[in-house]
Amino acid sequence: MHRENVVSLTIVEVKELENIFALLLLGSFVGFPSPPTFLAVELLPSMEKEFEILNRRAQDSSDMLAELCGMLGID
Repeated sequence: MHRENVVSLTIVEVKELENIFALLLLGSFVGFPSPPTFLAVELLPSMEKEFEILNRRAQDSSDMLAELCGMLGID
């Protein structure tokens, strides 16, 4: 049972880290300071997955705290 909880929490954490990575590179769209342009341009070809994640998160924006509380069984 604990293994299932750890795996589900790890999956959530990986998703959030992917979101943070995408926001760090593409943060200028939401008002964050952007990295140097040459760095962002070099990483664009390998960021297809991050674009899909950002698009999905924008469409399915949900409350991360509520999702985490649901996984932990907090009512």
